[in-house]
Amino acid sequence: MQKCPGATLFALVIVTGIATWVVSLIISNATKFIIDENGETSWILRFIYTILGYTTVFLPCYVLIHLSKRHNLHTLGGCQWRLLRLILTGTTSDIVTEAEVNSTGRTSNVETLYQKAISLFYCCAGLQASYLLWGILQEKIMTREYTDGDKIERFTDSQFLVFVNRILAFLFSGIYLLLTYQNVHRTPLYKYSFCSVSNTLSSWCQYEALKFVSFPTQVLAKSAKVIPVMLMGKLVSRAQYKNYEYTTAVLISVGMTAFLLGSGGDKKGNNVTTVSGAVLLCGYLIFDSFTANWQSALFKEHKPSSVQMMCGVNLMSCLFTSASLIQQGGFFYSLSFASRHPVFIMDCLLTAISSATGQLFIFATISKFGPVVFTIIMTVRQGLSILLSCLLYQHHLSSMGILGVFIVFLAIFLRIYYAQQHKKHKLEGTELSDSKA
Repeated sequence: MQKCPGATLFALVIVTGIATWVVSLIISNATKFIIDENGETSWILRFIYTILGYTTVFLPCYVLIHLSKRHNLHTLGGCQWRLLRLILTGTTSDIVTEAEVNSTGRTSNVETLYQKAISLFYCCAGLQASYLLWGILQEKIMTREYTDGDKIERFTDSQFLVFVNRILAFLFSGIYLLLTYQNVHRTPLYKYSFCSVSNTLSSWCQYEALKFVSFPTQVLAKSAKVIPVMLMGKLVSRAQYKNYEYTTAVLISVGMTAFLLGSGGDKKGNNVTTVSGAVLLCGYLIFDSFTANWQSALFKEHKPSSVQMMCGVNLMSCLFTSASLIQQGGFFYSLSFASRHPVFIMDCLLTAISSATGQLFIFATISKFGPVVFTIIMTVRQGLSILLSCLLYQHHLSSMGILGVFIVFLAIFLRIYYAQQHKKHKLEGTELSDSKA
């Protein structure tokens, strides 16, 4: 296969980036004539802008990766080729030995019951505090009005909030990686881009949905994401599920329906608004379920640590969101808004800090106590989020809505219980077969 010289390679990438940027601007200006920028469906326009912004990064990177595969990167020197090795192979080293990959550099410490209890308390308190604060601030920024003398306005750029959250999470995880020992990283950076795009789009849909639905509705919709995750797993990896998983999924659907019917008058607006909120919530669930499945595949194939995954995904997210914000003028709008409303700066920083620290507590909880304990803690957090939101922002919940919430959380706890029982029986069966052998 014919090689592409280094200078020509990077020139092609630059030309592709410029061409993509110009085409994106043309399409952006054309869509303004089709969709009312201030109408109820203006979120469609913002979504198109966001996708175009991501394309201006994604397409040049694709060209770079595709042409770079024609070179033997291990024989090429220079900073640019070391960077390409990092993007394509996940490491700048020429050879990664099995000893390096499998080494952990840690000694096993057996914790006492008291130490485990203290660790669990800190993890639980950290998760509850960080994500409860994040939820309250998220709702405040997207649904409440900021006043500056006689001027009253709302913040509308969801992309900027996603960017602030991601860049701080990247810094937190990067510092953590520098201060702790980690296995050799061998996940190609470009593979993080797929779940990064879906992750940022799920967050974008989440913020935009708050303009059309109440926060309790959104929280309960998140609780129901097990349904699209199961469907995505069925389509992508042909996964098989147990009867209790299907049963609890149906219960969650029933609970969600009861909740939505019981809180239909909670949000003012017409049918367009209701449909917009539902579409955005569906978008959140679809993108989030893809993120989980793709990250699971990366864990199985390349075995990065959770913090390495967090750092890689957030790095790519920063690149995508910053390109989109520059193209849309989002930085100028957000900074201008912040200059008029200093309180907004504090809200943004607290939201980003709580989101980033929450991700670190997720890593600590799963690594120490496993995913089941983490799920229980987060389920409790979702219930408390709904309660706090109703108390602080006076959301109305009818008897049917309360019943829906109860059914959803009952289904989640049943799912956790039966998963544990199934795991226990499977372990006992394995031990019995080993003893017979």
